[in-house]
Amino acid sequence: MIKTFKTIEEQIAILKSKGLQIEDISYTSDILLRENYFFISGYRHLFLKSSKDRMFIPGTEFKELYAMFNFDRQIRNIFFKNILIVENNAKSIFSYQMSRKYGIKEKNYLNPSNFDRSSDKVKQVNDLLKKIKRQIRINGGQHSATMHYLSNYGYVPFWVVVKVLSFGLISELYTVMKPEDQKEIAENYGIVVSSLIDYFPILANFRNLCAHEDIMYDHKTQKVIDDTKYHAYLNIPKMDGEYIYGKDDLFGLVIILKQLLREEDFIMLINELSYEIDMLEGKLHSIEIDKVLDRMGFPLNYREIARLD
Repeated sequence: MIKTFKTIEEQIAILKSKGLQIEDISYTSDILLRENYFFISGYRHLFLKSSKDRMFIPGTEFKELYAMFNFDRQIRNIFFKNILIVENNAKSIFSYQMSRKYGIKEKNYLNPSNFDRSSDKVKQVNDLLKKIKRQIRINGGQHSATMHYLSNYGYVPFWVVVKVLSFGLISELYTVMKPEDQKEIAENYGIVVSSLIDYFPILANFRNLCAHEDIMYDHKTQKVIDDTKYHAYLNIPKMDGEYIYGKDDLFGLVIILKQLLREEDFIMLINELSYEIDMLEGKLHSIEIDKVLDRMGFPLNYREIARLD
């Protein structure tokens, strides 16, 4: 089926034909023009009678659909700033570990012998070091600190280099470090190496989603995090022996951030999320907030995670 251009009036007619109540045509027209029909309609699934019946639940208003769109935007901003905190912390810890152990010049800290030399990792290490050097060349010229060190000292220390490296590269770098370096870094967070290896790509995935303003609230990751004490403490239900929340969903990201953020930052995160959830609840009429939480992977007692050790 070929998609054709639809005017704002035609877009409103389509939404009405599916049972969506639209009282203020001028308001709705302005929102659709500014925010894009395609992106706003991406939140319709919560408000449909069923996956087969594509009609809206009777009484569903456009303002509810737009409230869901805005809610996702707000929580995306909240998560984004906290993922950036973790990213910055990780870069600082990585650079400290590598500089302390291997030196401050590129030829020292980017020496292949500093990394896992097992046969299955050699090619990955070499390829990764090439990517890092390439990113330094491409982005280094736009970064004042990098230019300063190159001009004045002829080299760039790792604590400066990390600023121009993507979180994806940092994430991959951890997987090829020597086991003893991985262990020392993981100990800074009080978690095991295998968990940190899983957490970084998930964080990088959510980071990219936030940066591109994709739908976040019901996002599912390819990686599934291991069971944690928080799953048990919150009495998250199980189905077929697996926890139904906090594995590959947004609450899984919350559990990761619980372990990687400083306590005060995490408490602020939960407070901000709680505020947005409470605000959304007051704007929903055709569905309950529990339905939204379920799609997010949030247990009803999600707030309790803030006070757990």
